[in-house]
Amino acid sequence: MSARKNRNRLQNEFDELEIKCQNLSPYSNFEYFNELPLSSLTQEGLQESNYIQMTEIQRKAIPLALHGKDVLGAAKTGSGKTLALLIPLIEKLFREKWSQLDGLGALVIAPTRELAVQIFEVLRKIGRKHTLSAGLVIGGKKLEVEQERINRMNILICTPGRLLQHMDQTASFNCDNLQILILDEADRILDMGFEKTVNAIIDNLPKERQTLLFSATQTNSVKDLARLSLTYVFVHEQSEHSTPPNLSQYYLLCKLPEKLDILFSFIKSHLKTKGLVFFSSCKQVRFVYETFCKMQPGVTLMHLHGKQKQHKRLEIFNKFSSIKYAYLFATDIASRGLDFPAVDWVIQVDAPENADTYIHRVGRTARYEAPGNALLYLLPNEEQGMLGVLEKKKVPIEKIKVKPSKITSVQKQLQLLCFKDPEIKYLSQKAFISYMRSVYLQSDKSIFNVNELPAEEFSSSLGLSGTPKIKFAKKSGSKNDIREKSKERNERSEIGISDDDINSVDNQIKVDEKKSKPKKTKLEKMFQRKNMSVFTDHYKKLVEYESDKEDEFITLKRVNHELPEEFEQKKPESLSKRKLLMAKSKKHSIANAPRGEKLLFDEDGNFHAAGPVLDQKKKFLDKELKVMEEEDVKDKIIAKEKQLEDSEEEIAFKNKRHKILEDSEEETTFKNKRHKILEVEEPMTLEDQEELALKLLEGR
Repeated sequence: MSARKNRNRLQNEFDELEIKCQNLSPYSNFEYFNELPLSSLTQEGLQESNYIQMTEIQRKAIPLALHGKDVLGAAKTGSGKTLALLIPLIEKLFREKWSQLDGLGALVIAPTRELAVQIFEVLRKIGRKHTLSAGLVIGGKKLEVEQERINRMNILICTPGRLLQHMDQTASFNCDNLQILILDEADRILDMGFEKTVNAIIDNLPKERQTLLFSATQTNSVKDLARLSLTYVFVHEQSEHSTPPNLSQYYLLCKLPEKLDILFSFIKSHLKTKGLVFFSSCKQVRFVYETFCKMQPGVTLMHLHGKQKQHKRLEIFNKFSSIKYAYLFATDIASRGLDFPAVDWVIQVDAPENADTYIHRVGRTARYEAPGNALLYLLPNEEQGMLGVLEKKKVPIEKIKVKPSKITSVQKQLQLLCFKDPEIKYLSQKAFISYMRSVYLQSDKSIFNVNELPAEEFSSSLGLSGTPKIKFAKKSGSKNDIREKSKERNERSEIGISDDDINSVDNQIKVDEKKSKPKKTKLEKMFQRKNMSVFTDHYKKLVEYESDKEDEFITLKRVNHELPEEFEQKKPESLSKRKLLMAKSKKHSIANAPRGEKLLFDEDGNFHAAGPVLDQKKKFLDKELKVMEEEDVKDKIIAKEKQLEDSEEEIAFKNKRHKILEDSEEETTFKNKRHKILEVEEPMTLEDQEELALKLLEGR
């Protein structure tokens, strides 16, 4: 009876929700979540997660999505877009009575793995009371493990590349019943080069579905991506500024070699601060992190970039979210959608490529009406162009000046670190090259001009003694090359050969070459692996020194030379199959293998061959026998000498005893006689001796 009551209660709830959503006015002004027509399970999850009052984007987007509209939402950073896309997702599947047997019902695509993980965690909080199964499909994990579980998921949160890989390689993966598609940070997905991937994904999805697109900034390509009529929701379109009002934004002018000095001085003076520092490349992030950690500024430092492994990125993301005071050096991988709590400062050491990137970077602070600060470093040649771009996007920014007395120079410390550690020096070289390349690749040449950068001063500020070599690829060939190509095409057309035919022939040649190449074993790959330390060639090629050829310690005199005619190579004899098999057999190769020999080295480390072991043993014994015979003769002589000494001592002792007895008898005979005793000093000179002689004569 209780099971039947529960079924009836759920059925009544389904019917009521369906009626409320159909009659819901999409433009109603709701303030709290409990005013929305949501299921009791969703309401419980929101209350337990302390989500009570809605933000502006949530008030406008959620009713439209619950009504079944396709929504294109744009709002400022930190305005609660994640809840605005997850609540309609859960309610859509709940009203459809979705179960595990129905397969995949909702798909959420995010540009980065960190953002996908963050969306998944929010979904776990608000959907904890539902029985829907949710999965996280991102790179960095084994594909086979995901293939086993992906068919049991009702909700998938994923990155574009990994999802398309499952569509191509997982045979049982099916999206025919998909009800809702959500793209978070849609413009970033297209900027990162996922446009073809997303188009391929959309081609595999059913046309009858609900689509939600959310981002802080919108572009025309995002609007074209939906391929259907969208309800455009831009909550801050009429607002004065496109950034949060409680965000204080500053910029300062500095020379390129002074950037790290100002950054290190800022960190030293703001130790009790949680800050996010943006750089333009991964190599810069790693170099600044490694060097600043060795200089010990007195606060926790972390780094986050796209070259790290997935588990490492998640570990750093969770650690920075939970810590109170720290600085995170990151690339633009951390600029989109990530919700780091209580970030006080966002520092942009390298200027953003456009105003949208700037808005997303500073959006990591001042979230959910909390105060925040943003600081932008600009070079003198970047000031005018960047300020004009920001002004068009309604970004208020204020100029500040840094006192020269407050700046601590770190150039000498960086030079010392580069001198001591070759790895630091290599990172410094790569950081220099990656920064110059990033400036060169910028599309807005009115702001970024690589020719105006002081390359030598910048390289010395990174601790380098020389400027690394930089090679920029040419965008197009010369006019002569283009003319030659056009002539070749005309000649082919006259003959009747097309470019497709030539390409097919070239592809066939490449395939044949691949087939002809023998497969390498793991052992062969291991032995052919080159040294990956700082002594490899690509380390040395970064910096060009003037006196490289003169100062080389070891040089190769000749690489290859022709042999004289006397040394003609012998032609290999034609061997039978039996001999070839015997040569390949392990037993035969061991039997014919040369025997090991014992090698000896002297004290100076020079090798000398001493012959077989038995001969060496015999020589050693003969040598020792000769030494023992010589020592025996010496021992016998010493023993005889000792015996003679003992006999002489006994004779001397007997003679001394007789003399003592004779002296005692003489003393008794002259005992009664008187003798005059003279006490004199020992004569030292000739005069003293003469005086002593006179005294002795007088004494007689």
